[in-house]
Amino acid sequence: MPEFVGGLPVHPLLVHFTVVLLVLAVAGAVLSAVWPTVRRRFGWLVFAAAAAATLLVPFTTRSGENLAGRLPASAQIAEHWRLADLMIWWSVGLTVAVGALMVVHTMAERKVTTKVAVGAAGAEEEVPQEARRAPALAAIVLALVTVGVAVGAGIHVYRVGDAGARAVWEGVENLPAQSGS
Repeated sequence: MPEFVGGLPVHPLLVHFTVVLLVLAVAGAVLSAVWPTVRRRFGWLVFAAAAAATLLVPFTTRSGENLAGRLPASAQIAEHWRLADLMIWWSVGLTVAVGALMVVHTMAERKVTTKVAVGAAGAEEEVPQEARRAPALAAIVLALVTVGVAVGAGIHVYRVGDAGARAVWEGVENLPAQSGS
């Protein structure tokens, strides 16, 4: 993977893409967990966003490690690095939680039909049965787990980003203004 694109480090580009996907997945996960209509319409899209973000996290952290290798060592970069290394676990947890919620939801929404012989000719007719429902307790537990992991992932994304921003921008306000000429 290239370290630079057009003379700029690739890390900030990957960070922004990963963060946008994670924030969308976090918001979508919370909404999907608490609002069945959102879950029905967008649940699998939320899962896809979480999965894509999970796949991007290792590339993002690797590009950050490459960039950190070019910079002087600092406590701020070390803290950002430490927090970033934990992001994969939050991202995987979010993907698994949303995926489990969607599997249970999909199973509960499936209609079951039974073929019944009708008439003397033995023709078969499909008779809809009551939809299979996952136990209410399992659905509630998965929704709570999804909300918890989503909130935790959202908080952790913020912490990683805040540490990275501080590593880059802290102290800039004390620098003299540059003239435009």
